[in-house]
Amino acid sequence: MLSGLLGGALIGAAATLYWVATGRTAGVSGILGGALREPQARAERLAFLAGLVAAGLIAALASGRASASVTATPVLLVAGVLVGFGTRIGGGCTSGHGVCGVSRGSLASLVATATFIATGAVTVAIASRVLGAGGAP
Repeated sequence: MLSGLLGGALIGAAATLYWVATGRTAGVSGILGGALREPQARAERLAFLAGLVAAGLIAALASGRASASVTATPVLLVAGVLVGFGTRIGGGCTSGHGVCGVSRGSLASLVATATFIATGAVTVAIASRVLGAGGAP
């Protein structure tokens, strides 16, 4: 539980620092999209994205839980495209809506976040009860 609290505090602090430094929301899909389309802010956005990857790698190595994915690369590519498509339809990703939008009191972000949570709950229920997937780790 402590690691979850610490992680949440760090995410909130990073989102706040990014907003103070740039005046922009720290939604990862928006940052990635901007890095691909907007040359004038590319360096700052790529630095943010590199920091996300580096922090994840450092945390995994420090905790001793680093591992490679057993999922096939084509499946990961299709999943990535679907996530990207969903973020365009939803006007942002879970980090943009859930962390930044909710903290600003955005009604659209509150609805989007509630939808993310409800969809996740339904997916878990279907996967665990109907498909027999999952179980305790």
